[in-house]
This record gives sequence, C-alpha cells and structure tokens, in this order.
Amino acid sequence: MAHYIDGFVLPISRDRLDEYKRLVEAVADIWKEHGALDYREYVSDDMILEGTRSFIDLVAATQGEAIVFGWVVFESREARDLANKKVAADPRMADLINSSNSGFDAERMAYGGFQSFVLSSNANAE
Repeated sequence: MAHYIDGFVLPISRDRLDEYKRLVEAVADIWKEHGALDYREYVSDDMILEGTRSFIDLVAATQGEAIVFGWVVFESREARDLANKKVAADPRMADLINSSNSGFDAERMAYGGFQSFVLSSNANAE
C-alpha cells in the first residue's frame, strides 16, 4: 500500500548526538501516538559521491557536524496533516525541545512531504 512520508535532513553537532538521540526517541513516540506508522532517523556515514551535491552542502554542515536523515510514514497526506497538527499542539513537544541541549535548529533543516512514486521492496530487508 502506498503511504505518505515527511522527509528531512539536518546537521547536528557530533558532540550533541547522544542528547539529540534522547530527544528523538521521545519525539518518535509522540508522533506515533498521533498517527505516524513509522519514524526513523539515520546519522551520516558516507557523504561524498563524486559528481553529486552532498547533504553536507545542502544544510551547510560544518566539519564538527553530522548529518541526520529521517522520515516519518503516514497512511496518507490527510493523516499526516492531522498528526502534525496534534504533534504541534502536544505540550510534551515544547517541553522536550526547551529542555534539550541537542543543538536542533529547524531553520537549518531541509524538509518535504512526499507521495508514493515507485515502490520496490525486498521482504527480507529491514
């Protein structure tokens, strides 16, 4: 079944990755409570491919920053819109962001909502 996803890329200072991970683990639970089917974030490992623009360039990351790439899966765009409204109104989100020293900066994040285009999977892959 085709789903809708929100995708994002952002830089986080390498010395704050543990705090960012703590924040995101709590945030992921809140998103799923409000309708997300899946929430995933990955940290950069191999960022350079000759002949392409890197995520490093996209978010103007510095040498001391790691790139985080993530997505949130929803049943549909309508489900995404509803979940995002609920998440934005959830007081736990503001409390988490305000109490965190993760270095998260939404102004440096690239974000977009995506509808299904090509689906290909391997049942044995995670």
